[in-house]
Amino acid sequence: MVKHKHYRPPGKKKEGNAARYITRSQAVKQLQVSLPLFRKLCILKGVFPREPKKKVKGNHHTYYHLKDVSFIQHEPLLERLREIRAYERKVKKADAKKNRDRANLLRQRRPTYRLDKIILQRYPNFIDALRDLDDCLTMVHLFAALPAIEERIEVKRIHNCRRLSHEWQAYISRTHKLRKVFVSVKGIYYQAEVKGQKVTWLTPHPLQQVLTEDIDFNIMLNFLEFYEALLAFVNCHLYRSINVKYPPILDPRLEALAADLYALSRYFDANSQSAVLDPQASSLSGSGNVESQQIGDSVSESELRLAQLQHQLPSNEPGALMHLVKDVAGEEEEDDDTRECKKLFKDMKFFLNREVYRESLLFVIPAFGGTVSWEGDGAPFEENDESITHQIVDRPMHGRQTLAREYVQPQWVYDCINARIILPTGGYLAGRDPPPHLSPFVDNEAEGYVPDYAETINQWKTAGRSEVLPLPGVGKEDLEDPQNLLTEGVIDRAKAKEAVEKKKKMMALERQYHDELNKELHGVPHSSSVSNIDNRISGKETEDKEEFDDDSELAKLVLSRRERGNLEAAEKGIKRKKDHIDVIRERKRKLKESQKSKEG
Repeated sequence: MVKHKHYRPPGKKKEGNAARYITRSQAVKQLQVSLPLFRKLCILKGVFPREPKKKVKGNHHTYYHLKDVSFIQHEPLLERLREIRAYERKVKKADAKKNRDRANLLRQRRPTYRLDKIILQRYPNFIDALRDLDDCLTMVHLFAALPAIEERIEVKRIHNCRRLSHEWQAYISRTHKLRKVFVSVKGIYYQAEVKGQKVTWLTPHPLQQVLTEDIDFNIMLNFLEFYEALLAFVNCHLYRSINVKYPPILDPRLEALAADLYALSRYFDANSQSAVLDPQASSLSGSGNVESQQIGDSVSESELRLAQLQHQLPSNEPGALMHLVKDVAGEEEEDDDTRECKKLFKDMKFFLNREVYRESLLFVIPAFGGTVSWEGDGAPFEENDESITHQIVDRPMHGRQTLAREYVQPQWVYDCINARIILPTGGYLAGRDPPPHLSPFVDNEAEGYVPDYAETINQWKTAGRSEVLPLPGVGKEDLEDPQNLLTEGVIDRAKAKEAVEKKKKMMALERQYHDELNKELHGVPHSSSVSNIDNRISGKETEDKEEFDDDSELAKLVLSRRERGNLEAAEKGIKRKKDHIDVIRERKRKLKESQKSKEG
């Protein structure tokens, strides 16, 4: 009798790949669940198909490891899902019998489940959760930007994603953990460094999303269910590490007015002096559900929290959470990168025009030490605030510019973040084509090509300061007016303002000289008004003398050689005219004294 190669006598156990791997159909039959429920269990438990070296059943099957299937089979969640399925049959039966009261009662008492134990099984250490956070953040930020559709995506899922994403951004921004930002066609890439782990995620552009029919949202919602729980667990751990209560409680009245900054500021002020939550009483729940465990003072907090979860948050911004973790001491000391990022936009105040993508800039600017506001209700300061240093615009400004601030495009903020220096604003002025936006995720030396703008930035870094280089085709000697110098990007706005003030002072002195000279020539006596003007001008000159002398050298450095010569010539001419006026006054005084002596 000839035995076949794969012949197995009756009663003998299987060996090799046939014993270690089973197909998806066999796994579903072994677990006694439906295919959608099997997919959901695999997603929650982290079980993925395998590729055995030898596929016993053929290449057209999907294989799973036998130990993974047994791992799912002993999961308590499996029994809970079976109970929920049986409960749904009761609701369906009540609807079929048109027993609406019983159906409504059953829907209110619908059983739920939690994913805390599954998260602890998959991520025993917090560092393990941070390493697997890239896809989680990308998925949550994606659903936070999608429209709510009744048959596919519920409204509460969208709001929960927005809340979790803003809580994460608030922590990253306030603790200055953001490292890289890149704006691409797909969206905006961010990279942060949390507890030594680099976390990279992608956020979509603020455009209207169109949902197509060829996407299976059931699988994506299963992933989202686990990611929501994971991100809530991570946010809770991070907030507790800096001694801040989680989840934050917002006043729904201020939320409706988009005044999230003030709402969270009030919350932080009310809870900054309170004790930190008991670590043993904390729940590692990732579902985001809130349980009221205290009586008395906690009643109002529970009502506010419930209002927060039920209230629609279309205007909720990540900047609303900045004051929540303000001036709190973290567990770990700041490293060199954190200190460098914290001081990049220090002492700078930004104002965002309404055409600018507000949510991204509200996230990145405070992460690097800047102060930001916007146009609308709940803004920290208005557009007419004189302390604003930079205004972010995305369209040309016609007739509304002031010399006290810089008007730059949003790309300037991102390029400064990636370069870690304050770049010149000449190439980023409104209405201009900005320089190329280089990706910080590309290693130019490894690629063997360094862009020209990257070499220019490296030269500025080596020099220790961002020197303003002359633009091609622009000669400094041809730019007579400081406003033209500013427009062409040769000088910055502060130096142009100083030059304009110097020019106004010289013109005022020249007009004063001509007025006094005309009065002296016509024999008009020196009136009290003229003397008061002289006294005021002399007093002002004595007050501004030191400031004028200190800034004269700086103003001369801004101007070209021809302009410096004209300035020195004008100063000499004014000095000669002043001396001439003094001589005429002295002669008149002597003439009056001689006339009085003769009359006496």
